Amino acid sequence: MIRLSGFSRIVQALKLPNYGIYMVGTSVSMVGMWMQRVAVGWLTWELTGSAVWLGAIAFADLFPAVLIAPIGGSAADRWDRLKLTKISQALSLLQAVTLFALTISDVITIELLFGLTLCLGIINAFHQPVRLALVPSLVPREYLPTAVALSSISFNLARFIGPAFAGVVIVTWGTAATFGLNTLSFAVFLWTLSRVQIESTALPRDQERPGLLREFGDGVRYVASHAGVAPILILLIAVCLGIRPFQELLPGFADHVFNGGADVLALLTSTVGIGALVGGLWLAQRSGPEGLAKLIVITTVVQAVAMFAFVATDSLWVAVPALTGAGFGMVVSGVGVQTLMQLSVDASMRGRVLSIFGLTFRGVPAVGALMMGAASEYIGLRWPLAFGACFVVLVVIVARHRLREVSSTLEAQASAPN
Repeated sequence: MIRLSGFSRIVQALKLPNYGIYMVGTSVSMVGMWMQRVAVGWLTWELTGSAVWLGAIAFADLFPAVLIAPIGGSAADRWDRLKLTKISQALSLLQAVTLFALTISDVITIELLFGLTLCLGIINAFHQPVRLALVPSLVPREYLPTAVALSSISFNLARFIGPAFAGVVIVTWGTAATFGLNTLSFAVFLWTLSRVQIESTALPRDQERPGLLREFGDGVRYVASHAGVAPILILLIAVCLGIRPFQELLPGFADHVFNGGADVLALLTSTVGIGALVGGLWLAQRSGPEGLAKLIVITTVVQAVAMFAFVATDSLWVAVPALTGAGFGMVVSGVGVQTLMQLSVDASMRGRVLSIFGLTFRGVPAVGALMMGAASEYIGLRWPLAFGACFVVLVVIVARHRLREVSSTLEAQASAPN
């Protein structure tokens, strides 16, 4: 339940000038992104009717994080994060314009779609750690947990609104129109970024730094040796591999399992967003990191149970609440991990540590989606997700004692001034 005091905290965070205008722009951009993501999935299914291609497109979108996020994390620790964000959004705008032009002219092919998705995946992979590391520059430290949760709320509110709009737009005007609207959303975000005024986060030019990849290696060693972050990150990896890929397979479920079209796909995707929105609002009103580690474990189990229910039914009356639970658990666990990372690591390592978070959150699901998409050709859409949920439950059982040990230490570090 959301407390009035917690809601007041949300309002106070949004009244911060830089953060408020940033949230307006990123919220609009996220709606456009989710419209495009749903449209790309549906266009892929229309062009191929293949779950393998759904997995391949998801792979192109998400896997670049494995290779590019380390560079983005190191860049976020040495160069101006606001300028890097502006550059990333300008390149995203160019990709959206190209996709719109090819689709509306009816020359788009699955190969071109794969290539354009890969380009955007590379841009997003670089930008994600930059974006995550930018947030502490926009708010005072005491508002950071709220700001992280609000960023997730924006993302997941867009996950609800974007697919709902996309379903209507695709049915009424076609997929090209969704790509055109996404182009406009990027333009809005670039305008709001021009209104943000913060001190440069770039290092002084006379300060020597090692190479980008060497810096990322330092970040990996830091995370691996961190008594609290490493176990929580392992749990997140399990979720991203075993459960998170369900989102990329939803077009196949909408058609083959629930016998629907773009409208059913929009409903399923929006349902995940509703659960995620509730989870984000619930987290945003929290004032500190206490109890977050325990919540991460609990909501990981919630996601597994929700996935078992989803794959066991062909009724939307069961699937919708199951996906709501999955969305809730996904946000609470994901934001919880990110918040503990933001607050407990050294400020000088924040960009690199968050690049590892981004690598996990985007790159690992890409591998999972590719594997599950390929497996579904032989055993159907349901069984790969059921096996993935079993894998996550097994990891929780094996790691439960270790996770209890690190909870108090990690939350104590997060509560201490940094």
